[in-house]
Amino acid sequence: MEFDLTTPALLFPAISLLMLAYTNRFLALASVIRSLHADYKATPSPSYLAQIENLRRRIRLTRNMQFSGVFSLLLCIVCMALLFYELLLPAEIVFSIAILFMIASLVLSLMEIQMSVGALDLHLHDIEHTEKISKT
Repeated sequence: MEFDLTTPALLFPAISLLMLAYTNRFLALASVIRSLHADYKATPSPSYLAQIENLRRRIRLTRNMQFSGVFSLLLCIVCMALLFYELLLPAEIVFSIAILFMIASLVLSLMEIQMSVGALDLHLHDIEHTEKISKT
């Protein structure tokens, strides 16, 4: 397999799209947190505490996803510089590490999606429970 400047450059579009998706996810979480904060200020309730903990874990995961994605991008740039100076073995090592950080970013994204679905399930169960009580 030929390893040249175009190989690490192939990751740039993927990383850019991932970072855009992660930023959108972060902004959505920030909006939910601000809304929850306003709701809690208006009517404090212990039911908000589980949501707060879930959001805290999700925001940390999103931060780590972004860190891993950005670090992967930086390593791709370092890899390209090493290739430019014809340092093939170090470039291959750095590129391998960049791929590992990309994988870590994607795994963290999957974990955050699972947590998001879990949070939505809690809301749905709450609605179903409230509906059953109101019918009786």
